[in-house]
Amino acid sequence: MHRYTYPCPLRWADADAYGHINNALYLRYMEEARTRMFQEVLPADEEGRRQNAFVVSRSVIDYRAPLRYRDEPVDVHVWVAKSGAATFELAYEIRDADQLYAEATTTIVAYNLDAARPRRLSDPERAFLARHTQPRSRT
Repeated sequence: MHRYTYPCPLRWADADAYGHINNALYLRYMEEARTRMFQEVLPADEEGRRQNAFVVSRSVIDYRAPLRYRDEPVDVHVWVAKSGAATFELAYEIRDADQLYAEATTTIVAYNLDAARPRRLSDPERAFLARHTQPRSRT
């Protein structure tokens, strides 16, 4: 069981007038990390992706310290905090070796876009989630 880590590059345009990364960008960084993490389990074909999609139903971010624009990427750690029959919660830390900038969670729903309704997680999806499950750490 392990976290997925995405070294997220910061862009000059991500910073606000104070040189801090804008709070809305944290959601984008989390999206990039989870999308890359889930490449392994997503179907390769468009029809399969539509019928076996995931949608975000809730996001919560606790900002711990200002993240200033810089050339070095920031690490976005993501892991599964808990899962059920059709939903799961991902936990995140946006940090570098010395500083925690944010902790967050997203609730994800397994969803069939063609039927426009939630669906049950498949056995391969549950196995994938189990491999990435760990209790949320507190820093």
